[in-house]
Amino acid sequence: MIRVVLADDEKLIRSGWSTMLSLHDDLEVVGEAADGHEAVEVGAGADVVLMDVRMPRLDGLAATQELARRSPATRVIVVTTFENDQLVWGALRAGAAGYVLKRSPAGELADAVRLVHSRDAVLFPDALRRIASPRHGTARPRVPVELTPRELDVLRHIVLGQNNTEIAATLYVSKETVKTHVGNVLDKLGARDRTQAAVLAYELGLVFAGIGRR
Repeated sequence: MIRVVLADDEKLIRSGWSTMLSLHDDLEVVGEAADGHEAVEVGAGADVVLMDVRMPRLDGLAATQELARRSPATRVIVVTTFENDQLVWGALRAGAAGYVLKRSPAGELADAVRLVHSRDAVLFPDALRRIASPRHGTARPRVPVELTPRELDVLRHIVLGQNNTEIAATLYVSKETVKTHVGNVLDKLGARDRTQAAVLAYELGLVFAGIGRR
């Protein structure tokens, strides 16, 4: 059972999410929060928190940052309409594991919760690339990151949203080998999960925002 906390200042939104998630036997809503402070208090210890970006008292970015510090195992999904890419990007840098559209259908919302809980792929890599694009060329100064050529290959596939099984098939190596490479990449980048690794990959110039574009 995946324990989910809903954080949004609109009760109607929380009720809608709760109804959608209740349709799935493996998901359980264990708490709700109407502002960022409540999100941190109620969300700490949960498996996944659905976090609105704009909330009173403490916004979603600051709440995500505090949750990452207080409860590292809790995964945060930022809720957005993509109307403010800067806020979304800031939340991802703060430690959010992904993001969803505010009016996502029940199945998509449930799948997003499962995906970030499994930690096996990046949620919505195409959207991540889109909001990273304006930042290409204005990345933070590069720092020494000792990635081997194979680890860099794995990082590129992480950025594309591939899971371990898909990366293994693409690179013709075992899933266990990919798992080892992924762990090394996260350690060397100082990233807590795949999404943060992808964000750092863009910011440090290790991959380009156009990667994988058709």
